[in-house]
Amino acid sequence: MVERGFPKFHARQVMRQVFDRRATDFSGMTELPKALRTALAEEWTLFTGTISTHDVSPDGTDKLLIAWPDGRRVECVLMAEEDRRTICISTQVGCGMGCVFCASGLKGVERNLTSGEILEQILSMRNLLPADERLTNIVVMGMGESLANLDNLIKGLDLVCSPEGLGLSPRRATISTVGLPDKIRKLAAMDRPYNLAVSLHAATEALRDQLVPVNEKIGLTAVMEAADAYFQQTGRQVTFEYVLLHGVNDRPEDAQALGRLLARRKAHANLIPYNPVAGVPFERPSQDAVRQFVDTLRRWNVSVTVRKTKGRPIDAACGQLRRRVETDLITSPGPA
Repeated sequence: MVERGFPKFHARQVMRQVFDRRATDFSGMTELPKALRTALAEEWTLFTGTISTHDVSPDGTDKLLIAWPDGRRVECVLMAEEDRRTICISTQVGCGMGCVFCASGLKGVERNLTSGEILEQILSMRNLLPADERLTNIVVMGMGESLANLDNLIKGLDLVCSPEGLGLSPRRATISTVGLPDKIRKLAAMDRPYNLAVSLHAATEALRDQLVPVNEKIGLTAVMEAADAYFQQTGRQVTFEYVLLHGVNDRPEDAQALGRLLARRKAHANLIPYNPVAGVPFERPSQDAVRQFVDTLRRWNVSVTVRKTKGRPIDAACGQLRRRVETDLITSPGPA
């Protein structure tokens, strides 16, 4: 503002319009001088992406597919339940971790999202809410490995959680990672009160190597040591996510292995019954298998919850909608 000859307090006005009044362009910011609105519109764009698909599930879950100017697409989800309004955002186009059951990484990673693109997802989802509702939680569990784009992610979250942003409590933001030990330690050193969730999916080296191929280079032991260091440095309990795959990692011996791994730690297990992906050879576990898995962990005195499945009719699992849309674009016939 100052460089262009305008009072600097106008910057706060623009921020207020975007974060509090849900502005998506400069034309409606009538508290700004007309000359400033014109100058801003000539040089800046508030939202660079285009919502190419907006699906709504019967359970009220919204899923957006956002297309960026370079043609790449990412997904984000809004979930409403009682008094919670939770969004799930992406940090990369695609993913390079190669988890064999996940749709996000089927094409590999294409690029990191900028902090602005991360922020834009948050605002786009927030703007779907009625005017009298507020965003309550953010989970960074969409497309991409969150910690592989840590600096841009933290820049976006810090702004959202600041008084100048949405004022969201940072304790209501959770960062999920497949487990990059150096980046987990870097996040701890940043001294932010965000929650950490480690996508474990297996409790033995051999099985994790199969399900999470990057584990062959990292090792489960190194992941757990970094998670322990995070807890010791921040005092914040780590959540361990575990996608349950029928006949693969939902067996009694798998539950016993996870119980042994977590029993001596102040940790929480979040079990996620698998959302099937077309073309991927894994199935959802039975309800009985899930119950037995939970019972086993509780016998090990492990805190455990089962994530409620939402949005299945709209391909709400990471990467599914993008894959469906891009497959349709490839297979659809061109104009006659």
